[in-house]
Amino acid sequence: MSRKDKYETNNRRQQTFMSAEDVAAGRKSSWQGVEITGLVRNISPQLWHFEHLTALYLNDNCLIRLPSDIGLLVNLRTLDLSNNKLRSLPAELGELIQLRELHLNHNLLRSLPYELGKLFHLVLLGLHGNPLTKDILSIYNDINGTNKLLTHMLDNYSREYFFKLILF
Repeated sequence: MSRKDKYETNNRRQQTFMSAEDVAAGRKSSWQGVEITGLVRNISPQLWHFEHLTALYLNDNCLIRLPSDIGLLVNLRTLDLSNNKLRSLPAELGELIQLRELHLNHNLLRSLPYELGKLFHLVLLGLHGNPLTKDILSIYNDINGTNKLLTHMLDNYSREYFFKLILF
């Protein structure tokens, strides 16, 4: 199967971008997702202005960090960051409360931000292939692990937030 055939048969990721005439006429974009793959190391800051996106595929790149501006994409339902070189995640991922799928497989993550506990709609969380701490992995690998891990993260986030309030 050629690369072209692969993307034509995968309707989930097939996108239609605006023509020059549409842009000139001031029409709004109707596309919902973006896929950027191919050993990319940096993402243009312009991407974080596309608040209407519901799917973002940044998998199979060489990203070592994700900017906090990702939290601006509040309508995301699917975010795929698999197969990169991410060592940490910004706390602002917790602002993406519409997320249903978060793919983080095969990165270099040792820990997760507690703010992920705010992702109440998350159904699929991919963490395989990361050198995560034993306590995170034991919760994640348990039956109903995604929900248990999110609850654990939310509990720790709440405690951390509470202690910050007390100290200040």
